[in-house]
Amino acid sequence: MNIFDIIGPVMIGPSSSHTAGAARIGYVARKILAQEPVEAEIGLAGSFAQTYKGHGTDRALIAGILGMRPDDERLPHSLELAKEQGLRFSFRTVQLPKCHPNTAVIKLTGKEGAVAQVEGASVGGGNILITRLNGMESAFTGQCDTLIIPHRDTPGVIATVTQALALYKVNIGNFKLTRPIKGDMAIMTIELDGQLDSEVVELLKKQPNVAGVVYLRAN
Repeated sequence: MNIFDIIGPVMIGPSSSHTAGAARIGYVARKILAQEPVEAEIGLAGSFAQTYKGHGTDRALIAGILGMRPDDERLPHSLELAKEQGLRFSFRTVQLPKCHPNTAVIKLTGKEGAVAQVEGASVGGGNILITRLNGMESAFTGQCDTLIIPHRDTPGVIATVTQALALYKVNIGNFKLTRPIKGDMAIMTIELDGQLDSEVVELLKKQPNVAGVVYLRAN
């Protein structure tokens, strides 16, 4: 446990769970999209659905989608800024069985046509847990630098990625593979004990059967 687990994150209020955590979920969704977003469809479950306007969850999610961190002074004005920048957005309530009470499902469309969907929960103290990426199960917190690598499920892809990280002396703290259908698209989620140079990310992008690489720096 560190001091921020006790006193909470540096943030624009009023709530670490409903604003700081929400902003981080939105920020992750933007990074997964890897394009300038032009449309955001946001589903809110549990207490997010009940109190999102009063606690600023709507503004926090949009702020993250615009690329803001939880302590950005522009966060309270994110809805207005989104409209100025041409970002279309909508909110709705959703029913998600067995989900955390503070859960959001964000579907983003980018200006070049890419689509990304992220489901994440704000679990307290500004911390988050991302539970689904583009319909596939996931589990990462953003507290460590994280690689998200969609790829074709073929022999040797995982070995190629892990060998590249070993070559640059980057240690893997946690690894998760999700593959709904054998031989189809899958996702590697790799939490790292350290940071990556941009050349490593570019190297990984060039590997056979790798569909893309998202590098999330720790919050």
